[in-house]
Amino acid sequence: MVIKDSRIDAGKAFDWGRTSEEYAKYRDIYPNEFYKKIVDRGLCIDGQNVLDLGTGTGVLPRNMYRYGANWTGTDISPEQIEQAKRLSDGDGIRINFYAVSTEDIDFPNGSFDVITACQCFWYFDHERVMPKLYDLLKDDGKILILYMAWLPFEDDIAGKSEELVLKYSPAWSGAGETRHPIWIPNVVYKYFELEDHEEYDLKVPFSKESWHGRMKACRGVGASLSSEELEKWDNEHRQLLEKIAPEQFEVLHYAALAVLRKK
Repeated sequence: MVIKDSRIDAGKAFDWGRTSEEYAKYRDIYPNEFYKKIVDRGLCIDGQNVLDLGTGTGVLPRNMYRYGANWTGTDISPEQIEQAKRLSDGDGIRINFYAVSTEDIDFPNGSFDVITACQCFWYFDHERVMPKLYDLLKDDGKILILYMAWLPFEDDIAGKSEELVLKYSPAWSGAGETRHPIWIPNVVYKYFELEDHEEYDLKVPFSKESWHGRMKACRGVGASLSSEELEKWDNEHRQLLEKIAPEQFEVLHYAALAVLRKK
């Protein structure tokens, strides 16, 4: 599924299906603290029906399955959903996955206690999506928005890797992250109230190979570069890591969450 959106990467086309294998292998990286913050708020736990939007390879529902919620995951990319199904089946996890855009999801009103959106909320057409999410939630339902990003101005390995992405994708809008609350467009507040938010630091462990894979699985690399560009980036990034990175290291990230309560 090729996506072009003027709000993202200056409209450069990208396709998560092109990097789904790397995504499945290298982007399941959230530390336990990331999930604990969710459970401590009484979200995505036993007795709740949860819809995970933009589920990708199902990282969030697969890792939170042990807490007892009944999960459904949707994603615009059929290839991502195939990886999500493969990984879930391999672990004996029963999650319903559907390849469908958030704008086109179709479930009965009041189906869910919680709707999650991890690393994907800014992609949506919020004018269309927010009233739909309002209807899909039960009367006391909540939306949980989640995000995690490396901090390129504070972490040398992340910063130099990001510079190389920008060499090949200069309009990539995923660069230059700093700590900040999750962005929430004004239309959201017609239907929801901000109940809670938090921003906190995390150190995420990597090897040279897993960090290389993580970078390759980002929108500015594997999802958008041509085969020739990708081969050049691959060689340069491996050479870069040989110069600047030990075999095992941690990369400084920050994580953020926002809980929206249905009005």
